[in-house]
Amino acid sequence: MKIFLLGATGRVGGRFLHFALRDGHHVTALVRNPERVNTPHPNLTIRQGDARRQENIAQALKGAEIVVSALSTDGTTTLTDSIRFIIKAMTEENVKRIITVGTAGILQSRTDPSLLRYQSNESKRSSTFAAEEHHQVYNLLAQTELLWTIVCPTALKKQTRPQPVRALRDYLPENGTSVSFSDTAAFVYKQIYDHEYVRARVGIAY
Repeated sequence: MKIFLLGATGRVGGRFLHFALRDGHHVTALVRNPERVNTPHPNLTIRQGDARRQENIAQALKGAEIVVSALSTDGTTTLTDSIRFIIKAMTEENVKRIITVGTAGILQSRTDPSLLRYQSNESKRSSTFAAEEHHQVYNLLAQTELLWTIVCPTALKKQTRPQPVRALRDYLPENGTSVSFSDTAAFVYKQIYDHEYVRARVGIAY
Protein backbone atom coordinates (compact mmCIF):
# COMPACT_ATOMS: atom_id res chain seq x y z
CA MET A 1 0.00 0.00 0.00
CA LYS A 2 1.16 3.54 -0.74
CA ILE A 3 0.76 5.72 2.35
CA PHE A 4 1.14 9.48 2.66
CA LEU A 5 2.16 10.24 6.25
CA LEU A 6 2.13 13.51 8.16
CA GLY A 7 3.69 13.72 11.61
CA ALA A 8 6.38 11.11 10.98
CA THR A 9 8.77 12.75 13.46
CA GLY A 10 6.27 12.60 16.34
CA ARG A 11 5.90 9.90 18.96
CA VAL A 12 2.77 8.40 17.39
CA GLY A 13 3.68 9.06 13.76
CA GLY A 14 7.21 7.70 14.17
CA ARG A 15 5.92 4.44 15.59
CA PHE A 16 3.31 4.20 12.84
CA LEU A 17 6.09 4.63 10.30
CA HIS A 18 7.95 1.70 11.88
CA PHE A 19 4.90 -0.57 11.58
CA ALA A 20 4.22 0.41 7.97
CA LEU A 21 7.78 -0.13 6.77
CA ARG A 22 8.07 -3.38 8.72
CA ASP A 23 5.12 -4.75 6.78
CA GLY A 24 6.38 -3.69 3.36
CA HIS A 25 4.25 -0.64 2.69
CA HIS A 26 5.59 2.32 0.71
CA VAL A 27 5.50 5.53 2.73
CA THR A 28 5.95 9.13 1.64
CA ALA A 29 6.48 11.36 4.66
CA LEU A 30 6.21 15.15 4.53
CA VAL A 31 8.44 16.65 7.23
CA ARG A 32 9.96 20.04 7.95
CA ASN A 33 13.24 18.57 9.23
CA PRO A 34 14.28 15.42 7.32
CA GLU A 35 17.25 14.88 9.63
CA ARG A 36 14.81 13.99 12.40
CA VAL A 37 13.67 10.88 10.53
CA ASN A 38 16.22 8.25 11.51
CA THR A 39 14.61 5.43 9.57
CA PRO A 40 16.49 4.82 6.31
CA HIS A 41 14.52 2.33 4.25
CA PRO A 42 14.10 1.63 0.52
CA ASN A 43 10.31 1.97 0.86
CA LEU A 44 10.51 5.38 2.53
CA THR A 45 10.44 8.65 0.60
CA ILE A 46 11.07 11.83 2.57
CA ARG A 47 9.65 15.08 1.25
CA GLN A 48 10.84 18.24 2.97
CA GLY A 49 8.07 20.77 3.33
CA ASP A 50 5.41 22.38 5.48
CA ALA A 51 1.95 20.88 6.03
CA ARG A 52 0.59 24.44 6.03
CA ARG A 53 1.61 24.97 2.41
CA GLN A 54 -0.84 23.76 -0.22
CA GLU A 55 1.81 23.02 -2.85
CA ASN A 56 3.83 20.87 -0.44
CA ILE A 57 0.77 18.76 0.43
CA ALA A 58 -0.31 18.45 -3.21
CA GLN A 59 3.11 17.29 -4.42
CA ALA A 60 3.76 14.83 -1.60
CA LEU A 61 0.30 13.25 -1.74
CA LYS A 62 0.53 12.29 -5.43
CA GLY A 63 0.32 8.53 -5.93
CA ALA A 64 -0.93 7.81 -2.41
CA GLU A 65 -3.69 5.28 -1.72
CA ILE A 66 -4.28 6.34 1.87
CA VAL A 67 -3.47 9.37 4.06
CA VAL A 68 -2.45 9.17 7.71
CA SER A 69 -2.04 12.34 9.76
CA ALA A 70 -0.45 12.21 13.20
CA LEU A 71 0.14 15.96 13.30
CA SER A 72 -0.13 17.73 16.64
CA THR A 73 -1.24 21.30 17.26
CA ASP A 74 2.04 22.53 18.81
CA GLY A 75 0.08 25.60 19.88
CA THR A 76 -0.46 26.61 16.26
CA THR A 77 -3.17 26.33 13.61
CA THR A 78 -1.25 23.61 11.75
CA LEU A 79 -4.16 21.17 11.98
CA THR A 80 -6.82 23.46 10.58
CA ASP A 81 -4.49 24.95 7.97
CA SER A 82 -3.31 21.57 6.70
CA ILE A 83 -6.62 19.66 6.68
CA ARG A 84 -8.09 21.97 4.06
CA PHE A 85 -5.13 21.34 1.76
CA ILE A 86 -5.25 17.60 2.48
CA ILE A 87 -8.95 17.40 1.61
CA LYS A 88 -8.39 19.38 -1.59
CA ALA A 89 -5.44 17.22 -2.68
CA MET A 90 -7.27 13.99 -1.85
CA THR A 91 -10.24 15.09 -3.93
CA GLU A 92 -8.02 15.99 -6.87
CA GLU A 93 -6.08 12.71 -6.63
CA ASN A 94 -9.22 10.62 -5.97
CA VAL A 95 -7.85 9.32 -2.67
CA LYS A 96 -10.71 8.27 -0.39
CA ARG A 97 -9.25 6.97 2.90
CA ILE A 98 -7.80 9.20 5.64
CA ILE A 99 -6.98 8.37 9.25
CA THR A 100 -6.09 11.14 11.67
CA VAL A 101 -5.06 11.29 15.31
CA GLY A 102 -7.35 13.51 17.33
CA THR A 103 -7.96 13.98 21.03
CA ALA A 104 -10.45 12.48 23.48
CA GLY A 105 -11.71 16.02 24.00
CA ILE A 106 -13.71 15.86 20.74
CA LEU A 107 -15.61 12.73 21.75
CA GLN A 108 -19.17 13.05 23.07
CA SER A 109 -19.60 13.87 26.74
CA ARG A 110 -21.21 11.20 28.90
CA THR A 111 -22.56 13.78 31.35
CA ASP A 112 -24.11 15.86 28.55
CA PRO A 113 -24.22 14.01 25.21
CA SER A 114 -25.19 17.24 23.43
CA LEU A 115 -21.65 18.51 24.13
CA LEU A 116 -18.17 17.29 23.33
CA ARG A 117 -15.96 16.33 26.25
CA TYR A 118 -13.82 19.47 26.03
CA GLN A 119 -16.98 21.59 26.20
CA SER A 120 -18.29 19.82 29.30
CA ASN A 121 -17.29 19.30 32.92
CA GLU A 122 -15.49 16.09 31.90
CA SER A 123 -12.55 18.18 30.71
CA LYS A 124 -9.97 19.19 33.30
CA ARG A 125 -7.82 21.25 30.94
CA SER A 126 -7.65 25.01 31.40
CA SER A 127 -6.93 25.63 27.70
CA THR A 128 -9.25 24.38 24.97
CA PHE A 129 -7.15 25.56 22.01
CA ALA A 130 -5.93 22.10 20.94
CA ALA A 131 -9.39 20.56 21.27
CA GLU A 132 -10.90 23.40 19.25
CA GLU A 133 -8.37 22.75 16.48
CA HIS A 134 -9.21 19.03 16.46
CA HIS A 135 -12.92 19.90 16.54
CA GLN A 136 -12.54 21.96 13.38
CA VAL A 137 -10.73 19.08 11.68
CA TYR A 138 -13.62 16.79 12.63
CA ASN A 139 -16.19 19.25 11.28
CA LEU A 140 -14.33 19.69 7.99
CA LEU A 141 -13.91 15.95 7.43
CA ALA A 142 -17.55 15.30 8.30
CA GLN A 143 -18.60 17.63 5.47
CA THR A 144 -16.77 15.48 2.89
CA GLU A 145 -17.48 12.13 1.31
CA LEU A 146 -14.05 10.84 2.33
CA LEU A 147 -13.69 7.59 4.26
CA TRP A 148 -12.30 9.22 7.38
CA THR A 149 -11.52 7.90 10.85
CA ILE A 150 -10.39 10.07 13.75
CA VAL A 151 -8.58 8.07 16.43
CA CYS A 152 -9.05 9.88 19.75
CA PRO A 153 -6.69 8.68 22.50
CA THR A 154 -7.06 9.76 26.09
CA ALA A 155 -3.95 10.97 28.01
CA LEU A 156 -0.89 9.72 26.15
CA LYS A 157 1.89 8.04 28.15
CA LYS A 158 5.28 6.57 27.28
CA GLN A 159 4.76 3.20 28.93
CA THR A 160 2.56 0.48 27.48
CA ARG A 161 0.44 -1.70 29.74
CA PRO A 162 -0.02 -5.48 29.57
CA GLN A 163 -3.69 -5.08 28.74
CA PRO A 164 -5.66 -4.55 25.54
CA VAL A 165 -6.61 -1.15 24.21
CA ARG A 166 -10.34 -0.59 24.47
CA ALA A 167 -12.12 1.27 21.67
CA LEU A 168 -15.55 2.84 21.41
CA ARG A 169 -17.24 4.76 18.62
CA ASP A 170 -17.83 8.45 19.44
CA TYR A 171 -17.17 8.03 23.21
CA LEU A 172 -14.20 7.37 25.46
CA PRO A 173 -14.34 3.87 27.00
CA GLU A 174 -15.59 4.11 30.56
CA ASN A 175 -12.94 4.81 33.19
CA GLY A 176 -10.28 5.18 30.49
CA THR A 177 -7.44 7.30 31.86
CA SER A 178 -4.43 6.68 29.63
CA VAL A 179 -2.98 4.91 26.61
CA SER A 180 0.59 4.74 25.34
CA PHE A 181 2.03 6.41 22.26
CA SER A 182 3.03 2.99 20.92
CA ASP A 183 -0.39 1.39 21.42
CA THR A 184 -2.05 4.44 19.88
CA ALA A 185 0.17 4.08 16.81
CA ALA A 186 -0.65 0.37 16.63
CA PHE A 187 -4.37 1.16 16.72
CA VAL A 188 -3.99 3.80 14.00
CA TYR A 189 -2.04 1.31 11.91
CA LYS A 190 -4.79 -1.28 12.31
CA GLN A 191 -7.27 1.17 10.76
CA ILE A 192 -5.59 0.99 7.36
CA TYR A 193 -7.04 -2.54 7.10
CA ASP A 194 -10.12 -2.20 9.31
CA HIS A 195 -13.10 -0.09 8.20
CA GLU A 196 -15.16 -0.59 11.37
CA TYR A 197 -14.82 3.08 12.31
CA VAL A 198 -15.18 4.72 8.90
CA ARG A 199 -16.72 8.19 9.12
CA ALA A 200 -16.46 8.12 12.90
CA ARG A 201 -14.44 9.21 15.87
CA VAL A 202 -13.15 6.35 17.98
CA GLY A 203 -12.09 6.79 21.59
CA ILE A 204 -9.26 4.58 22.81
CA ALA A 205 -7.91 3.88 26.31
CA TYR A 206 -6.71 1.04 28.51
